[in-house]
Formats: sequence, structure tokens, C-alpha cells
Amino acid sequence: MNKIPVNTKMSRFNIAPDMDSTSSNSNDYTTYQDCPAKVPFNGMQYTDVDAESQNFLSDPLGKKKYEAEYSQGSATFGMSVFNLGNAIMGSGILGLSYAMANTGIAMFVILLVAVAIFSLYSVHLLLKTANEGGSLVYEQLGYKAFGIPGKLAASCSITMQNFGAMASYLYIVKYELPIVIKAFLDSNDNAWYTNGDYLVLMVTVIIILPLSLLKNLGYLGYTSGFSLLCMVFFLIVVIYKKFQIPCPLPENFINITVNVSQPQVNTTEEECCKPKYFVFNSQTVYAVPILTFAFVCHPAILPMYAELKDRSRKKMQNVANVSFLGMFVMYLLAALFGYLTFNENVEPELLHTYSKVYSFDVVLLIVRFAVLTAVTLTVPVVLFPIRTSVNQLLGASKDFSWPRHICITVALLVCVNILVIFVPTIRDIFGFIGASAAAMLIFILPSAFYIRLVEKESMKSVQKIGASLFLAMGVVVMFSSMTLIVLDWIHNAGSSDEHADGH
Repeated sequence: MNKIPVNTKMSRFNIAPDMDSTSSNSNDYTTYQDCPAKVPFNGMQYTDVDAESQNFLSDPLGKKKYEAEYSQGSATFGMSVFNLGNAIMGSGILGLSYAMANTGIAMFVILLVAVAIFSLYSVHLLLKTANEGGSLVYEQLGYKAFGIPGKLAASCSITMQNFGAMASYLYIVKYELPIVIKAFLDSNDNAWYTNGDYLVLMVTVIIILPLSLLKNLGYLGYTSGFSLLCMVFFLIVVIYKKFQIPCPLPENFINITVNVSQPQVNTTEEECCKPKYFVFNSQTVYAVPILTFAFVCHPAILPMYAELKDRSRKKMQNVANVSFLGMFVMYLLAALFGYLTFNENVEPELLHTYSKVYSFDVVLLIVRFAVLTAVTLTVPVVLFPIRTSVNQLLGASKDFSWPRHICITVALLVCVNILVIFVPTIRDIFGFIGASAAAMLIFILPSAFYIRLVEKESMKSVQKIGASLFLAMGVVVMFSSMTLIVLDWIHNAGSSDEHADGH
């Protein structure tokens, strides 16, 4: 069985290449990060579509339901749990301590439990809809439920999620690579080669662009497993450092050469070292979007379901239950110990916060280097499905075209680099994508597909009423979070202007 990178959150799961395929290009690998939605599970190839996306196309509408239910996979229960854990885990874990600092421990735990339960309920709706709708393809369910608008909604949500994940990975490069370079050079000079913006551009041009232009992405087969190990190592270090770093931090112990500055409060008062259980401030609005960003993995559910050995809906639900429980524990521990280490001084990206304390630390340097390697190798895989979607929207011919391939790749990388350079913090990416695309993928689309496609249940049934309420809650969460985030941006922009005017 080939190891296949499949998730925007530095993750993959095993899906065999199409049995009839003899192609050697990147389409032999199911690299549709967080959107494995166009993988024909019946092994068919289609000749009426572009070569870029041939293996990412959905099944014909005339396929019978039993083909979705009885096309047997080969992934064991344990491997499926590991792969789904890969799909859930990602850069979102770095923002959880910031969410806890702005909600308090008790409120954060309540929100974390709620989002985990809602995500599992969403998986339940999605699996049942897939069985009833006769498709294991996310966009295809959207097409069957609402036609072209449904397919576009699913495709755009998944593309936005992928784009946000790609931006978050480049933000990590922007935050962490300057620290690694300064540590190796044993220098605190703010030279051009320690400027995060320049480094993001250099890494993109020298490493990411050439890898993204390759037609074969098989070299990344084990990237997500490495990424998960990096995050486990990161969690261990976070717990360990909690008992090494004093609170409050001595003034002469703080590294003042932080590359990406954040607004800080007085860290010398004893009050700041007392953990808070309920916090409400202007940044609290980012908590739910950050959590939804951290838990979204739902487009990966369906192809995993297709590959599950002795497949049944109950078995796949149990896979999800175990995976979500494991990630819940990791998320809670990372958020708790990160918050208890820095309290209200924690930054939107936790790993960067340690630069306040250590100008050089071997363990943290290893973590940074490992995470940087993982996210850099993951960006090309995340970019692949976005390029495929753009290729289809442009109505590309079935023949592969290098000029088109290069132009789309360069355009996407230019857009994401502009975003990373000009958007102030990674918090804004977590917040915006979590409130929009992640909310669509967790709350709105699964419940809408369920209501439309599961016809054997009436709208007055408990199941349909529950799905309707879930849909309504998703709409409220999405629009309220987006509104509050935009208002916070406007307020911060106004404050910056007043400060610049000297008022």
C-alpha cells in the first residue's frame, strides 16, 4: 500500500492508486489535501477531462448506492485511526494556547469539548449521507444535493481551507526561520537574511516552487507521519518547558529581539501568573474559529471510509471517535501548558513565544527545525488540489500543458506570499478561515447534505430536526464570528491610525 499525503494539516492516509492506471504523474497519488473528493473509488479513468485532474474526478451520477457501500478497502482500524489523527492534527495546535489565554481555562475546555462533539456529530451526518447518497466524494454529494451550486460551495470551502492551511504553514516559516538562522549564526543582528518577509520569499522561490512544479509528488509519501511526530515532540517540549520557565519572567531574561512583535502587557506583576478561568476581551472572538480550524478534517472522512477494511458506518464512526479523542487530549495539553507557561503573554503562534525567553535553546531549535522542514514539504501537497480546482474552473483541456501548469502554480504562490507578508499575524488566518471555510465544512455542508439526500426520514423526525438545528447553529457561528472578527480588524486599524497621527 502506498503512503499518500492527503490533508491540509500536514497529514495523509492510505488510498491505493487506481488499479487500471499506468500513469506515472502526480495524479497517481491521492494528494488532495483536505479535499480527497475527486478520487474515483471504482478504479475508473475518464478521458474527457484535463490530465491535471483526471484522477480527482467524481463518479458518474448514475452509479448505484451499493458501489459506494461495498467497494472494499484494505486499511485496518488502527491504520485508519492513525491516518485520521494525521488529518486532524496540523498548525492549528500552535494557536490553541492563545485561544485559552483569551477565554480562560474553564471556558476554553467547554468550547473545546463542544467543538469536538459537534465535529463528531458532523462526521455521523456525513457518513450517513454518503451511504444514502451513494457517493464517497464530498463535492459529488454537494452536486447530488443542490446541483452545481452545491458542488461549488463544497469545492470553494475546501479550496479556502487548503489556502488557509498553506498560508499558516508559510507564517510558521516567517516566524520561526529567522530565529533558527540567528541561533546558528549566534547573532542578534537584524540583517536582511533574518527578515521573515524576505525569508518566506526565498523559501518559496528556492524550495517550494520547484517542488510544486513537479508532476510526481510521491516523494512526500511520509511527510505527514513526520509532521505528526514533530507535533508530538512539540507537545512534550511544551510540557517540559512549563517547569523550566519562571513566572513572571525576569526582565533581563527576556529576549528583546523578537522578529514579529505582539502587543504585550506587564509581565512583572504577580497577578499575571495566576491562571484565569473565564476571560472576555476583544480577542475572545477568535477562540471558536481557531478551534474549528484545528478540528476540520471532514473531506478526508469519505475516502478513508472507502479504504476501510470490512467497512461499515459504525466502524468508521468508531475510528473517528478514537482519533478525535486522541487529538482532543493533545490539543488540551498543548493549550494548557502553553498558557500556564506564558499566561496572558502568549502569542498567536505558541512556538514563537519561546523566543521571548531563549535566544538559543537546543531542544527548541530542534523542534523549530523539524516543524519548518515538515511545513515546507507540505505546502506543495496542499497547493496541488487548489491548482487542480483552478484548472477545472478555467475549463482546461484534457491535455496536460506545462505553460498552464506553471502559470497557475506561480499565481497561487504569489497570492499566498502577499497574504503572508501583509496580513499582520497568523491569528487572522486561523480566525478568518476557521469562521468561514471550516465552519462550512464542519457545520453547514454536512447538515445541508443530510437534510437533502437522506429521504427516508421526514423533516419532523428527530434526526432531521437535529440536523436542521445544527445547520442553523453553523450559520449563526459563521456569520457572528465573521462579523466580530471584521469589527475587530476595523477597530485595530482605527487604533493604528490614531497612534500614527500622534493622538
